[in-house]
Amino acid sequence: MAFSNIIALSIIITTAATLNKAGIRQIATSAEAAQALKAIAGEFAFVVFALGIVGTGLLAIPVLAGSAAYAIGEAWKWPIGLSREPRDAAAFYSTLAVAGVLGMALSLSPIDPIKALYWTAVLNGIIAVPVMVVMMLMAREKRVMGKFVVGGWLRWLGWASTTAMAVCVIGMLSAYRMPTAAGADSCCVIKIAAPRIQSARWAHWRGRPVEKSRSRFSM
Repeated sequence: MAFSNIIALSIIITTAATLNKAGIRQIATSAEAAQALKAIAGEFAFVVFALGIVGTGLLAIPVLAGSAAYAIGEAWKWPIGLSREPRDAAAFYSTLAVAGVLGMALSLSPIDPIKALYWTAVLNGIIAVPVMVVMMLMAREKRVMGKFVVGGWLRWLGWASTTAMAVCVIGMLSAYRMPTAAGADSCCVIKIAAPRIQSARWAHWRGRPVEKSRSRFSM
């Protein structure tokens, strides 16, 4: 867990130091991120990023598909486990295959994968709060946990983590409050200007001529 957090922070810092510094704040696909890095940091960064995406996919596909198969199999009390032969756990392996196919189909759909990842993370964060509350309530029940009942400082640490998560969710939701009239006008101006500025930057990096526009928002 510590290593995963270090990697996540490294990704955030690297993105801020490269893409954000260059004004790239709208990335729709991993291919666009790779192209942006290639223009900024050179061919080597492009290759490293591409290899990282391939490696991440090879790691994520079996983990995510497997977790879905395990969760559904345990809920329906199917024989589960990759140690079993396919004929002994047909439903489990079928769920694993369907999850993999759905993931590949999603990548071919018009759904924006970056936005899908973002909103999935948002939903996971919101759902985590009631899940953590239920886990903490179950962890103190002897009839559920037996001799592994959580108590003492571990119990207080668990509730502190649950409270911190709830505070973060409340803060996130409050940040989405409706803007004031002046703020709404500013948002409209930004939404009109941003696509023109963004497209001009991409055209410049890809070596295309940027068409001049009569709008005051054009580059």
